[in-house]
Amino acid sequence: MVATDASTSELTRRHRYGILAICSMSLLMVGLDITIVNIALPSIGHSFHSPLSGLQWTIDAYTLVLASLLMMSGSTADRLGRRRTFVSGLVIFAVGSLLCSVAPSLATLIVFRVLQAVGGSMLNPVAMSIITNTFTVARERAQAIGVWAAVIGVSMALGPVLGGVLVSSVGWQSIFWVNVPVAAAAIVLSLRYIPESKAPVARRVDVAGQALAVVFLAALTFGIIEAPARGWTSGLIVGAFTLALVALAAFVASERRSSQPLVDLRFFRSVPFASATLIAIAAFASLSGFLFLNTIYLQDVRGLTPLHAGLDTLPMAAMAMVLPPLSGRILGRRGARVPLAIGGAALATSSFMLVNLGPATSFAWLFGAYVMFGIGFGFVNPPITHTAVSGMPRAQAGVAAGIASSSRQIGATVGVAIVGSLTASSLHQSHRLSFALASHSGWWVLAGAGVAIFIISLLATSAWATETARSTARLINPEFLEEALT
Repeated sequence: MVATDASTSELTRRHRYGILAICSMSLLMVGLDITIVNIALPSIGHSFHSPLSGLQWTIDAYTLVLASLLMMSGSTADRLGRRRTFVSGLVIFAVGSLLCSVAPSLATLIVFRVLQAVGGSMLNPVAMSIITNTFTVARERAQAIGVWAAVIGVSMALGPVLGGVLVSSVGWQSIFWVNVPVAAAAIVLSLRYIPESKAPVARRVDVAGQALAVVFLAALTFGIIEAPARGWTSGLIVGAFTLALVALAAFVASERRSSQPLVDLRFFRSVPFASATLIAIAAFASLSGFLFLNTIYLQDVRGLTPLHAGLDTLPMAAMAMVLPPLSGRILGRRGARVPLAIGGAALATSSFMLVNLGPATSFAWLFGAYVMFGIGFGFVNPPITHTAVSGMPRAQAGVAAGIASSSRQIGATVGVAIVGSLTASSLHQSHRLSFALASHSGWWVLAGAGVAIFIISLLATSAWATETARSTARLINPEFLEEALT
């Protein structure tokens, strides 16, 4: 009997980590897509004769839709079934990738990127919900999330090199092909090994909240990206920002009235959860802004090939790949303060190193900045996810994971929009200014994001913050209070 129990226990453990591996495949695919598309931006721009704003939309059309739909996808998965939603997302993402590879124009590429994002919105938050419900022991869950976060580093390491090889040898269209076999394998394995699961209480779709969230993010992103070319005080841009503010106010009012809102605003009474949201926005704004500015700088300013540019970013990717498991172990033993503080300090240091970037900045200096950025991102990502999800009742895991993932994509969208627009504004003001010099204001913004992460990490891990998490969990679902804090 003892042998049988041990065997069953070992099989169950292998099954859990098998599910983690399958879910991580979706993150690998989405992460590869982000880094590969970034390394291909100069080639896409040259192919379609696109201005800087067109390259911004190539990235932000994807992240904008992703950010808008992630919260709904999390709650939808809790209601209709997590495996069903996950597999549907894989299918849509693969189809969107194939269409991107045959896009005849920049406009159609952006449309197909939107389709990709619809599928992508069904992947990461749902996978995180599956993981959260699979790993129920706090320390084991923290370590699993550390492994999950390490996959981002793997994608960051593989993406630039694989993208560089494909763009240099075949063309930018080939970067979308790699998603198809990964998605196909994940679909087969998901249907075979991941059990279906749902939340105990079904939630209805918050149509008004979803629509207002889309309007807010779309109007805000449009205003930021298009302002340099159209003028910050033009009627269209002022109207876009006004629409964004009105939509945000209407969203908050709608969510407060709704019995089953898209976003339960009570979550944000928990200081750790609210802080995790802000840190996610700042961290992924840093990542997306870093990749956007750095890719164009290395290829268009320094004249490197896509492959050489990808190889130059490997120091950053290597750190982002090897450090998340260490961050996860520290998180499980000592809490979130140490890894978050290290992450914020390193991200700020990296960007401060690049605020005076020039056309002839030494590659040794760039190497140091890339290493520091990888250290920062490698440490900061696991605590974000753990803090956001573990502070909520498990019954709302999909919603909490959706909010956390949406915060990441909002950050990614805003990061590209802001640093790209600041750079474009400098270039519009002086056509003789090089891209490297025009990007300085963008690097200052990214440095500020790192400083903000460091400060917020200290507030989020205080005794006062922990007490707000307890009171919030009790308010949301008293019977789940104990498990919400484990």
